[in-house]
Amino acid sequence: MPIIRPSTDGDIAAITAIYAHHVLQGTGTFEIEPPTEADMAGRRADVLARNLPWLVIEDGGQVLGFAYANWFKPRPAYRFSAEDSIYIADSACGQGLGRQLLAALATQAEAAGVRKLLAVIGDSANTGSIGLHRALGFTDVGVMRSVGWKFGAWRDIVLMEKPLGAGDTTSPE
Repeated sequence: MPIIRPSTDGDIAAITAIYAHHVLQGTGTFEIEPPTEADMAGRRADVLARNLPWLVIEDGGQVLGFAYANWFKPRPAYRFSAEDSIYIADSACGQGLGRQLLAALATQAEAAGVRKLLAVIGDSANTGSIGLHRALGFTDVGVMRSVGWKFGAWRDIVLMEKPLGAGDTTSPE
């Protein structure tokens, strides 16, 4: 049975391998070259330094996916709005793991003080990610057409949002 837990330094190799597959084979990320383990460790450290969640889902000791929330933009005024990132191992897609992982991420992001969770989804043809976010209560904000060039074609970005907790109905401080 899969479990969701905070990521550890020991998960970096699996996280890097999962992400590398998506960089090289998918359009959900607009990165072209897979980052190294050191790069991923640095990214994780940056997220954790902001007291934001970086989770993994594992089964039988094998990491099958990861998700994290990071400030939407680096300026401090954005500190109550975070962008989610979620990647599932290719061999584990279609098993409902993404739904479990994104739900847990939203809960932990809310506990960390996030009031708005944003999805910036690479490629408007990425129906899996779009459907996952809709199923978990994200609503469409819009589409930015042809903002990325990957695999010989222009790619869109789909923007979605989900208020967390009190959302924008009260002051966050």
